[in-house]
Amino acid sequence: MNKKVYIETYGCQMNVADSETVAGIMHSRDYSAETDINSADVIIINTCSVRDNAEKKIWNRLDYIKSLKRKNKNLKVGIIGCMAQRIAEKLLEHPVVDFVAGPDAYRNLPDLVSETDIGFKLSNTDFDISETYSGIEQLKTGTDEISGFVAITRGCNNFCSYCIVPYTRGRERSSSYKDIIAEVKSLANKGFKEVTLLGQNVNSYLFEDDENKVDFPLLIKMVAHTVPEMRVRFTTSHPKDISDALIDAIAENKNICNHIHLPVQSGSNKVLELMNRKYTREWYLERIKTIKEKIPDCGLSSDIFCGFSGETEEDFQETLDLMNIVGYDLAFMFKYSVRPGTAASKNLEDDVPEEAKKERLSRMIKVQNKISLAKNRADIGKTYEVLVEGHSKRSEEMLFGRTEQSKVVVFPAENAKRGDFVMVKITEASSATLKGIIV
Repeated sequence: MNKKVYIETYGCQMNVADSETVAGIMHSRDYSAETDINSADVIIINTCSVRDNAEKKIWNRLDYIKSLKRKNKNLKVGIIGCMAQRIAEKLLEHPVVDFVAGPDAYRNLPDLVSETDIGFKLSNTDFDISETYSGIEQLKTGTDEISGFVAITRGCNNFCSYCIVPYTRGRERSSSYKDIIAEVKSLANKGFKEVTLLGQNVNSYLFEDDENKVDFPLLIKMVAHTVPEMRVRFTTSHPKDISDALIDAIAENKNICNHIHLPVQSGSNKVLELMNRKYTREWYLERIKTIKEKIPDCGLSSDIFCGFSGETEEDFQETLDLMNIVGYDLAFMFKYSVRPGTAASKNLEDDVPEEAKKERLSRMIKVQNKISLAKNRADIGKTYEVLVEGHSKRSEEMLFGRTEQSKVVVFPAENAKRGDFVMVKITEASSATLKGIIV
């Protein structure tokens, strides 16, 4: 009888794609996917290390799993992903954990599980610069999924001073464009309506073989032409690499969504230099200007955090000023927390008091909420194509979906269903959500 594996995912969309890859690997070795953690023979937790809170969630989850292991002495528990790569030995000290695997060791997972049967705790956190998981058929978690993810790059070469990713996911490498196209086609054949191309920095995608040299602008055009009925999205973009060619590709291809997530992190040149972001405030604003000129209705979102080493009130005010100039539709905002192992943890003093970080974050959120409300109110009276994602949490009589600008819209169900494209006229707006009616 097949053993059952339950996979739990924390963190970014990249981790969602990785979990689907792991599910495919386990399935190929006669493990069946289990959706109930209480019925699993193997529990795999895919982790994130970007922020301290993400790791705290994992420790709390492991404490809960103790009770499951008391009921089932044969239950195997593994930790994979960035946290496993960063603190493998510490995780193995936890009484619940049987094995750990870093982001380049997922092909080895079935063997790790089997080898724990002899009573030893095991780990594999070796880096493999050639590993892209090309050719592995991902196992999607549902039968009616409409939005799929395809990882096109792994790792990162940017080494932002605050970021742990290059140390947990290794150096950057790109998957074969042929494998990417095949995976996207597979999603289309299964009825998916939208695909998101993923990478720590998708803009730097580059793959060369005997036939072609494919960069990211060319790749996304190839994907768009291959599946003209699907929406195509991508994340995350690094501002230093967003090119005119990519902006033109979005503008010229109808099914590439008019939305760019472009993390700025700070509006101060001094802080950007300390972060090793490799661009200036002026460069970033010039890229935003070009996007707005070539794609007038482009949705813009960002990652921003306050309280980094050396940030003064003047530096912070430059960030708020940049937010007002750009006018983001949405921003993911945080206060800085030191991640062990990063360049910043070794070379920069965490010198902004915690209370100042909290107060600045509060102000930042207020500024963004005001901007988001104004942007959303400007959409009242406009009509957008919306991909229906399901019923609203508040009412079964209401549906919700997203515009190509990635704005959430709630509207009466009428005859629409999950997976449909519908035209919705916007009638109301809050800072977080649009409301409308099908027209």
